[in-house]
Amino acid sequence: MRSLAIIFVVMAHGSMLENAGTGFPWIALIDGVELFFVLSGFLIGGMLLKIFETSESFGLKNITSFWIRRWFRTLPNYYLILLLNIIVVYFGLINEDFSQFNWKFFLFLQNFSGPQIGFFVESWSLSIEEWFYLLFPLILSLAYFAMQRITKNKKTIFLNAIFIFLLIPFILRVSFASKIEVDEFWLGVKIFKVVIYRLDSIALGLFAAFLKYYYPKFWSKSRIIGFIAGIILSYTVMYTSWAPNAFATKVFSTFLLSIGCFMLLPMFDSIRKGPKVLVKIFTHISLISYSMYLLNLALISEVISKNFPTDNAYSAWAMYVAYWGAVIIFSTLLFKYYEKPMMDLRDKWNFDFSKKKRLQEVPEKISEQNQEPKLL
Repeated sequence: MRSLAIIFVVMAHGSMLENAGTGFPWIALIDGVELFFVLSGFLIGGMLLKIFETSESFGLKNITSFWIRRWFRTLPNYYLILLLNIIVVYFGLINEDFSQFNWKFFLFLQNFSGPQIGFFVESWSLSIEEWFYLLFPLILSLAYFAMQRITKNKKTIFLNAIFIFLLIPFILRVSFASKIEVDEFWLGVKIFKVVIYRLDSIALGLFAAFLKYYYPKFWSKSRIIGFIAGIILSYTVMYTSWAPNAFATKVFSTFLLSIGCFMLLPMFDSIRKGPKVLVKIFTHISLISYSMYLLNLALISEVISKNFPTDNAYSAWAMYVAYWGAVIIFSTLLFKYYEKPMMDLRDKWNFDFSKKKRLQEVPEKISEQNQEPKLL
């Protein structure tokens, strides 16, 4: 699912085909970002649930450990690619506005409550992910200590924390986003790509993890009907004509698409084996997907589009093949020589300071490398 998500994203960013009027892709594809949001919530939710259920309490030590693992996973790559974006934009290698760069990018505030345009635009989704990782454990911890007098049922507490993250973005969209005047372009920039309006999409993935953890039989039995219903809902949303300034568009449209992606999760989660060649391809793409996300648009697609312009379909397709080759090659190198060493350093740090957990950490290491979301 992660591999398909990044493949859809990279395909969508092949602007050289669009500029040459090739009309590719010929069919609409489910938004890879929405797949990533629910998948990230699902995988992170599974990890948090295990920590939450097996810990005597859920306090600062648990939260700090979780944050350190997340930040070792995401921040080194992000700051390296942010620096490269600063360089290529400053020297005019791509057509982005350097004046739009500011300190907010270092704290993931560039689209926290307002629009982000003109510089490193693909980072909008990572900001949503990072703020979710920061805020949800805090809310879960507060809910745990606040609700102890009412109930000690951790399932109820975890569900209430999820409900908070489903409810607040919805209220904010109803109260504020629905009143913003937009056209089709600004609809995405001012609403769909703003942190405070989109945290509920990741919370849906968390709810999926909740269902799998506490209701495994229902989770397994629902996979076929869920997959069919998810495809139908996703494509119904995609082919529906949504007026940019309509209340339903601003409040419900993206959330419905996220629900469609959420319904695909049981089927994808049930896949345990496949042809060896496909397994190797999808596993590799999955491992390098975070690097692919960071590299593919500004540093590869836009560099190619500006410096190697195409004037016909044949040259566009040649550049498109070169674009995919560059994405795969550079992402593989970035993962092998920078991203993975940072994860190894993270694991070593945990080993040094959590010797009591050594037996639990070691078997999880391989699983985490294959299961942690490579984020969009």
